[in-house]
Amino acid sequence: MNITKNLGMLLLAVYLTLVGIMTLFHVGIPVIVTGILALAAGILILIGK
Repeated sequence: MNITKNLGMLLLAVYLTLVGIMTLFHVGIPVIVTGILALAAGILILIGK
């Protein structure tokens, strides 16, 4: 199994996993955490890190 070295894509994968868990199991992860994670992933993907 190969884990990506692109930090933006890694954060995006973590974000999507958390959103999926929140949706399927109604887990209460604070919105601020998912918002910051999504923002960080988007910025890193845009700058190519």
